[in-house]
Amino acid sequence: MPTTKTDAIFRIRLGTRRSPLALAQSGMVARSLEAAHPGLDVELVPIVTTGDVVTGDLARFGGKGLFTKELEGGLLDGSLDLAVHSLKDLPVTFPEELIIAAHPQRADARDVLVSEDAEDLDGLPEGAIVLTGALRRRAQILMRRPDLRVEPIRGNVDTRLRKWRDTRAGGVILAGAGLHRLALLHLPVYPVPPEVMLPAPGQGTLALQVRAGGMAAPLCKVLDDPDTARSAEAERRVVAAFGGDCSLPLGAWARADGGNGHLRLTALLATPDGRHSARGEAVGATPQEAAGACVAAMRENGADEVLERIRG
Repeated sequence: MPTTKTDAIFRIRLGTRRSPLALAQSGMVARSLEAAHPGLDVELVPIVTTGDVVTGDLARFGGKGLFTKELEGGLLDGSLDLAVHSLKDLPVTFPEELIIAAHPQRADARDVLVSEDAEDLDGLPEGAIVLTGALRRRAQILMRRPDLRVEPIRGNVDTRLRKWRDTRAGGVILAGAGLHRLALLHLPVYPVPPEVMLPAPGQGTLALQVRAGGMAAPLCKVLDDPDTARSAEAERRVVAAFGGDCSLPLGAWARADGGNGHLRLTALLATPDGRHSARGEAVGATPQEAAGACVAAMRENGADEVLERIRG
């Protein structure tokens, strides 16, 4: 007879934000863990994070780490055994008592344009409004189409889609992985090639964060995808090289380079107005090698000067 929730041999508590996307992602992880470990019951513990209630510019209040603070607090005080994060929202540095136990296989890393007016950025009418909540997206839109009006937007996916409909904007840019996980691909969705818009570091990747030495760490290992983990490390090393701030207008995309185990890493740092940018690309046998060479190429192309303009 199959094991039921009431017959569970042991239970772990998985902390998650309350947004529909976070719940969908955490539910997916919970089901995968239960399938991999018969007798395991994964209890979802929804938590409202500071980032969910703060209005306005997140950078003024601490950046994207506001979406992880309460979840990490639960891991540290023992009220949670596991937290599932969108890796792009997880700061590069976090408490040393915590580790990322697994990166499940990455979903599509690309951004997408949701629009009823065009199938790509080039097809939007002159002066059209494009909605986005990310400085990285804003910068790259304006680099390609300085005539477009890029307006800020915050909130969960449903909120952003509702504003797009209500304002009749030309389009809204979102992460394709999120729309896929919410089964919203019936919308007019058009992937934006990475050559046009580099994804955020870690976009499409989940991070399973646990206490080092805790009971959840070995349970999560079964979900780890080595290729995803290598790409995640390379991309996050680029973030760390420029100050470790995941709210920077910074794109980074690592992927396998042929069948030799090497990584190709492309990264871009740009001012939010798109007027100044520095790009780099490199291939390396390890995430460290790829990131080191890519960052060096970016600096040769003026990345430090771009960073000064952003900070200024």
